[in-house]
Amino acid sequence: MEITRVKIGLCDGDDRVKAYASITLDHCSVIHGLRLTHSEKGYFLFMPGRKRADGTYVDMVHALNNETRQMIQEKVVAEYEKIAGEAVTRPKPK
Repeated sequence: MEITRVKIGLCDGDDRVKAYASITLDHCSVIHGLRLTHSEKGYFLFMPGRKRADGTYVDMVHALNNETRQMIQEKVVAEYEKIAGEAVTRPKPK
């Protein structure tokens, strides 16, 4: 499996959620709704989920092993840092 595209949407208002992401797998499948957060421990990527009627959350998509999860997180973090860096250095519109 190859991640062939990462699309990042930056979040300005929330201190914990830094971005939302969508990833494309092998040019043929898309996963929307990934949330990238940051804390003292570093970045953490939450998979898309849904809130149940009882208030608990369930992941709608998840990696079956830690290596795949880590690969997805690394790709999303790299694209976030690229996009966030461009946003910081880009002049604000007048």
